[in-house]
Amino acid sequence: MESPVADFPTSISSEALALFKHIMDSLLHGLYVTDQELRITYWNQAAEKVTGYKAEEVLGKRCGDNFLMQDDCSGCLLCEGECPLGRTIKDGRPRRVDVYFHHRSGHKVPVEVMVGPIRGRDAEVVGAVELFHDNSRQRAVRERAKELAKLAFFDPTSRLGNRRYLEQQLTRHLGHYSESGTLFGIILADLDEFKKINDTYGHAIGDAALVRVGKTLSNCFRASDVVGRWGGDEFMVILPGVTKEALARASEKLRSLVAQSNVPMDDSLIQVTVSVGAAMANPGDSWESLLKRADQRLYASKQAGRNRVTL
Repeated sequence: MESPVADFPTSISSEALALFKHIMDSLLHGLYVTDQELRITYWNQAAEKVTGYKAEEVLGKRCGDNFLMQDDCSGCLLCEGECPLGRTIKDGRPRRVDVYFHHRSGHKVPVEVMVGPIRGRDAEVVGAVELFHDNSRQRAVRERAKELAKLAFFDPTSRLGNRRYLEQQLTRHLGHYSESGTLFGIILADLDEFKKINDTYGHAIGDAALVRVGKTLSNCFRASDVVGRWGGDEFMVILPGVTKEALARASEKLRSLVAQSNVPMDDSLIQVTVSVGAAMANPGDSWESLLKRADQRLYASKQAGRNRVTL
């Protein structure tokens, strides 16, 4: 079902309006439009999915009319004065902020919202548009980084967990495996030609390559997976609850995404790749024996030509 649209100028043709509705309902992000009084005039299909509210339930309402009830990250109700959409209508400035929406089923949904003003013929603000998406995974990554920093488990270059953190997590997951049989696997990824990058372009570019790989790893795994820098140019991922087949898919995804990334330098781009070794935990493993198998497979990937996975 297409989302209804209300209060659009009559000068818009029916064909243009149908195209607008089709484009807006094709977006993966939630989107809604309000007039100057904060009444909702458009609500797309992705907004229905994120919030649980159908368009016919919200058109004509204000976002604070006891349904979205936006909270900030400290739990303050934004609809009572600090609503980013209302502030944008007042001052005409776009905004980007993390908030919580009240889902129709009763729980809170963490979202990132981007608000922009809608201006009339005389440049006066006549409404606003808000684009939003569920960002629970990104928040989990940021919160994990904060917690790691508090516990001295944080690697400042890659902005991931450090070796001490990974050793602790390996021990913990091996304990779970021994007690309950919960499968898990690890991935070791080593930057290819890292010394050459440092020698050719300098250590600043080498550090930038580490940062780029760290960001790629942070973004391509589940919130439950453990991602960290093992040391030097080597990274580790611990994946709980995976089969060998799932571990192989995750390893290849990592390799492929890194291979598609690059580090900008002046007017050129430096491609970065990784060689990958992966291993499933076996009965009786210590973290050293598990790591040794993954490291041997990483070495095999290097010997076979780099930028590949061995499992």
